[in-house]
Amino acid sequence: MLTFFQLASLLNSLRHDITIVQGILLKGVGLEALWMHALALAVIAIVLLTISVNQFRSQLS
Repeated sequence: MLTFFQLASLLNSLRHDITIVQGILLKGVGLEALWMHALALAVIAIVLLTISVNQFRSQLS
């Protein structure tokens, strides 16, 4: 896979979701091994929520 697409996939929340689910269900690891993916999901959620709130406020005014 091209390096550009590998880097772009880091912005996709599904990649982190699948990694966390595989780690917990298949490998039996805890959050201490998956904290980086959980943090990435939290950052993605905060960014998208901030953008959504700003767009909603602009539509109201």
